[in-house]
This record gives sequence, structure tokens and C-alpha cells, in this order.
Amino acid sequence: MDRAHTIPPFVDWDWCRGRAEGIVLVDSRWYLDGRSGWEAYRRGHLPGAVFIDLDRWLSGPASPGSGRHPLPDPATFEDGMRNAGINNADTVVVYDDAGGVIAARLVWMLRATGHAAAILDGGMAAYPGTCETDLPDRLPGDFLAKPWPPGLLADIMETCGGGSVVVDARNRDRFEGKQDPVDPRPGHIPDAVNVPCRANLDPAGQLLPGQELRKNFALAGITSAEGTITYCGSGVTACHNLLVMEHLGLGHGRLFVGGWSQYGLASHLPVEVGA
Repeated sequence: MDRAHTIPPFVDWDWCRGRAEGIVLVDSRWYLDGRSGWEAYRRGHLPGAVFIDLDRWLSGPASPGSGRHPLPDPATFEDGMRNAGINNADTVVVYDDAGGVIAARLVWMLRATGHAAAILDGGMAAYPGTCETDLPDRLPGDFLAKPWPPGLLADIMETCGGGSVVVDARNRDRFEGKQDPVDPRPGHIPDAVNVPCRANLDPAGQLLPGQELRKNFALAGITSAEGTITYCGSGVTACHNLLVMEHLGLGHGRLFVGGWSQYGLASHLPVEVGA
């Protein structure tokens, strides 16, 4: 993971502007309600940014046993990055229009496999210029994917084994089982704590100051990422919490990729509702 730590997990536009020649901007917009990230990209994106589709290149086939967005085969990930013109030695900065909670999936995948990558703090709203509609003309890249590191992943049974602090990154109403727009069984994994990833952001979609972030995690009993397992609906926004803990110097937690879309369908496993 050497190259992964040559840059922090979150960078601002000034940081990017000072390194423009060595950065590949990636647009990773995706919407839970089914809207097309690609069409949003076509209507306007940051200058020079390429688009990488979460469903096609950053996820494997969905199934009840693996959730909506399991990690793809590394060869699929490699093809997607190469098709976007990304090289193995590139520094990748990823943005979305949701404060980075979607962009976090690609950034986590890259950093977990030793590539230099970061979230653009504030996303599209942080860009001071005008968006463009021209599609960048990039040659195919030479990106090389690596196997997903087992030490950064957790399986479904580890989330209910009692040996780890399990962190749910979904909004509080979904955690408490008050509503769930996509999964049939509401609630959360028993004994999990709730640190909503969107609570990491201010109203403008930028990362809160470190002191406030630490307080949010500490209120959930988390002062170190070591020994934690983080999940969300399907292993996307949970990556934001993992990157925030890294940003705070708390270490590296593990990702339960299947998330609630896998756990909630496992009818033999218990569910809790409420706070």
C-alpha cells in the first residue's frame, strides 16, 4: 500500500490545481433512485474528467448471497480503469455530487490495492470554474489491478460473531428500521453502532473539521478503526467512513461489502430495529 499513502484520502481543489499535470480526475456519480450517472456526466462534468460507472466496473454481479454491489473480479476493475485511460502510475482524484460518499468506493478500492487516490472534498460544488460537456480523448491506460486484500474485508458471519465493533454507515432512519427504500427487511445488524457517513459532511458537502469528526465517532464508542467492520446498504458509502477514519489517523477498519443488501436477505440471521 506504499503509493496509496503518498497522498491523503481527501484533497481540495487547490491541492489539485497545484498538481494538475499529474492527476486524473474521475467522475463517479451514481444514484440510488436509478438516475443515470453517465447521463449526468454527459450534461456537464469537471474539465478533463473521465467517467467510471459503478455498476459496470466497480461491482460484480449482484446476488442474494453477495449483495447489490460486491467487489468485481480484479480483471473487470482493470478493464474499466484502462478503458478510462488510467495508468498504473497515475494519481486519481474522484468526485461526485454527493459530498464524496459515492466517490469513496473507487478511492477505497484504489488505496486498498496500493494506488494513489483521493476524494475531491466538496465534489463538483467545490470546483470554482465552469463545467464542460466535451468527452476527453485519452489513450487506453496500463492500469494493473491486484487481488482484493483479505485483511481489509470481512464476511457476513464476522459481523455477528461479537469479536468486532460493527459500524453502520447508513442514515439513522434506515439504521433504526423506520424505512428502507431498497431492502425488504428493515433494521440493522444486532449490536451495530450507527455513524451515518453523511454526518461526516457540512451542509455544503465538505468534510467537517477533524475535531467534529472525531467527536462523531467517539460518541459511537470508536476511537480506533482497528477491530472495526463497516457496512452500509451495499458496500459503497461505508467506504466513506473507512476513509474518514484513515484521515483522522485512526487506522484501517474492514469493509463488509455485502452490507445490508446481503445481511437483510439472510433470514436465518437476527435483526435489530430502533436506536
